[in-house]
Amino acid sequence: MSWNVNSIRARHGRVIDWLRRHEPDIALLQETKCSDAVFAAGGFVDDCAALGYAVAHHGRDHWNGVAILSRVGLVDVCRGFPGPNRPPFDEARLIGATCAGLRVWSLYAPNGRTLADSHYLFKLVWFERLRATVAAAADVHVLAGDFNVAPTDLDIYDPVRWRRLTHASPPERAAVAALGDIGLRDVTREHLPDAGVFTWWSYRPGQVERNNGLRIDLALCSPPAADRVQRVWIDGDERRAVLASDHAPLVLDLAD
Repeated sequence: MSWNVNSIRARHGRVIDWLRRHEPDIALLQETKCSDAVFAAGGFVDDCAALGYAVAHHGRDHWNGVAILSRVGLVDVCRGFPGPNRPPFDEARLIGATCAGLRVWSLYAPNGRTLADSHYLFKLVWFERLRATVAAAADVHVLAGDFNVAPTDLDIYDPVRWRRLTHASPPERAAVAALGDIGLRDVTREHLPDAGVFTWWSYRPGQVERNNGLRIDLALCSPPAADRVQRVWIDGDERRAVLASDHAPLVLDLAD
């Protein structure tokens, strides 16, 4: 499961309840919005342990933050890009670990803000570093999280409206496609090929009800892992719940 929780402190109870109900073997979380110290002190790790989950978190401040939860083992944890990372590349946006022989990565890509903002260029360079990291690693099986990119017009409720906005620009889409060029497969699109399949909806009134959403939470898998995927589903009920994140959980069911 991959889920941008939009603050673990705000969504602590919702995440624990979801884990209790669905019992995923591995959960990848994004936008925890807290430092490692705050994450450890908030009771979430203890609640996860009570459900049988080991936890690895990467957070530096009250922005960003990514985590991996696993009840099938959690070893070889890597935080951030390899090598020196000067600001802003030291932001807590990437964490990897091996769980029962499966190498998984939880990522939270930069938003980009606007096409004229310096953060947009940062976003594109960040994706270049991500591709280089994945290409250099021999064991990336699942790369999932909030990519902040809708790969095609099929992934946007109103492509014309978004044509000149971040999340849908040709360079951003090319950055995600470049991950496919090195062998990663978009398993959501393989299993859910129809229009209207989204993972994020604005908090503005009526957006969820009209399904005015984006598919920006992706799960890219190596061919061996992709071949094991039996089902992909998005928990829209969680997005419609009280005090929900603006993202819905994205779930992969893999064969043993």
